Amino acid sequence: MKFVLPLKLSELAVMLGARPVGDPDFLVTGMNEIHMVEAGDLTFVDHPKYYSKALNSNATTIIINKEVDCPPGKALLISEKPFDDYVSLVMRFRPFERALSSVSASARIGEGTVIQPGAFIGNHVTIGKDCIIHANASIYDHTVIGDHVIIHSGAVIGADAYYFQRRPEGYKKLESCGRVVIEDHVEIGALSSIDKGVSGDTFISRGTKFDNHVQVGHDTFIGRNCLIGAFCAIAGVTRIEDDVILWASVLVNKDLVIGKGAIVLAGSGTEKSLEGGKTYWGAPAIEARKKWREVAALKMLPDILSKLK
Repeated sequence: MKFVLPLKLSELAVMLGARPVGDPDFLVTGMNEIHMVEAGDLTFVDHPKYYSKALNSNATTIIINKEVDCPPGKALLISEKPFDDYVSLVMRFRPFERALSSVSASARIGEGTVIQPGAFIGNHVTIGKDCIIHANASIYDHTVIGDHVIIHSGAVIGADAYYFQRRPEGYKKLESCGRVVIEDHVEIGALSSIDKGVSGDTFISRGTKFDNHVQVGHDTFIGRNCLIGAFCAIAGVTRIEDDVILWASVLVNKDLVIGKGAIVLAGSGTEKSLEGGKTYWGAPAIEARKKWREVAALKMLPDILSKLK
């Protein structure tokens, strides 16, 4: 998420009650969690396992709960509770905004777009030309939708990221301030759900088509002209490149890359990245021809064992 105006390090330190390390006038232009950071962003780290990753990331301001040397060209905010401070900034700069009508007055809706009765269009949503938003679809705040997009009934676009920190007293939610961005000529099936980014964008590229009951996690990128079958579940921070086909009930684990033109057959599950241009099957998914040979060999096993008796 980008701030409307850049903030100085000293200003953020006062807001959080944190100790600044660096130039007080050092500018912070936005905030992002570690997977999505870029120059100018603020991020946080509160676990030794990720100190090095955060300090060496593209983020130029880091909220951290340890005294460390400040990397060149960056700034630090020393805090006892970086996670809580980060969440407080989300709630300050992108708080929950109550809806006052089923189609927000702040929504921008293009010429020729049809909003069916019962659909919900949230605050600061942008929808392009000649789209159809069917009854009972819900488009959450700050979503961006291109031209010629169809959203079917019961779809939820922009729900919060599924992201929690475990604590002795229970789970603490990392509040979401990202968006969903959907390009032109996309179709989203009935009862599908696309979660917003934690702080960046969940992105669905031009020409991609979803069947019904598809789940897409936060900060995932889906490329152009993909087909996503019914009941697919795609975890967060995954990258699916152009022309990929996921047939029904495919499960994709988090932080993976599915290469351009890959085909994953129905009922498969992936726990590692897959090369493009190949067909996969199974759980865990491997190249389909190899999997079929394994299945054929397994069918022969009872006869082989009976002959050994």
